[in-house]
Amino acid sequence: MDLGRIRTLEALPEEEAAGRIQAERDRFGKNLCVLAHLYQRKKITELADFVGDSYGLSKSAASFDGGKYIVFCGVRFMAESAAILARPEQVVLHPDPEAGCPMADMASLDEVRRSWNSLSRLSGTTVPVTYMNSTADIKAFCGERGGTICTSSNASKTFEWAFQQGKRIFFLPDEHLGRNTALKYGIDPEEIVVWDPEKTDGGEPESYEEAKVILWRGYCPVHQKFTVRDVEHVRRFYPKAQIIVHPEVPAEIVQIADAVGSTDYIRKYVAKTKPGDQIFIGTEINLVQNLASQYPDRLIQKLHRSLCLTMYQITMGRLLYTLENLETLERVVVPEEVRHFSRVALDRMLSLTAV
Repeated sequence: MDLGRIRTLEALPEEEAAGRIQAERDRFGKNLCVLAHLYQRKKITELADFVGDSYGLSKSAASFDGGKYIVFCGVRFMAESAAILARPEQVVLHPDPEAGCPMADMASLDEVRRSWNSLSRLSGTTVPVTYMNSTADIKAFCGERGGTICTSSNASKTFEWAFQQGKRIFFLPDEHLGRNTALKYGIDPEEIVVWDPEKTDGGEPESYEEAKVILWRGYCPVHQKFTVRDVEHVRRFYPKAQIIVHPEVPAEIVQIADAVGSTDYIRKYVAKTKPGDQIFIGTEINLVQNLASQYPDRLIQKLHRSLCLTMYQITMGRLLYTLENLETLERVVVPEEVRHFSRVALDRMLSLTAV
């Protein structure tokens, strides 16, 4: 990438950049499919063909009529997922290859393999389940070992399937989504333990044998910021407000919120509210601001300001640079073996959704 050229494009007025992006979109027509995650800044979502969560976007691109070039405005694991699901004739590009997901990066393949070697000594079958917000390597790791993938929407159904396959679940990489799902499923809190890769034997070696759910110690920095005090503040000053949070927040927040759900669930929840309603949302600030702009007749506020810094690395200038260099920029490529076992895991997830 030509960083000097990117800086020049990033200095353009927003409307000029938007006009040039639209001109490139017009030039490529149906050969181009631009995807924007819900956490992207508003102007980028306005220029995209599809806006949504990571898995939904990847499916949309794969079924798009045309879409030789897929440009994914999100973080790296999302572009990998699109490459895994893409048709053979499609190529995936990412406007900033350095824009990773901190939570996904908390579970490296080497660390997970070492942990799995230890957990394999336990009695009974341990079923690996990874959140969609993970690297392609981890998705493939689970697929190759009889496990699957889940989204924040279908995690409960995934737990039901996993317990039909084995004695316990090894859940990667988000401790909070895993705990919230386990509690919702009815698992005794005493049977939910954490594997900390930075500690000897995971930190709780005496607890893993009898555990029903073993959680990888990982978290989303965006959703880690929300506190009980944030909720108490809203309850005090906005007693009629509805509070909705993402399931990646800590369990103590989930337990006192009015509703809990994925980014798409949050979007649909707000759509069903009425003019004059007050809604406070515990998730990434761009989604909150975009919803507030979409529904100006109701009060939509952040529970606490929390910005995904790596998602924010995708700028108008970087998107424009990508579109101007579609034929020459480096593609997002997933090695064939990794792609194969990732698809195995994804197909297992899809089979659960179809039931």
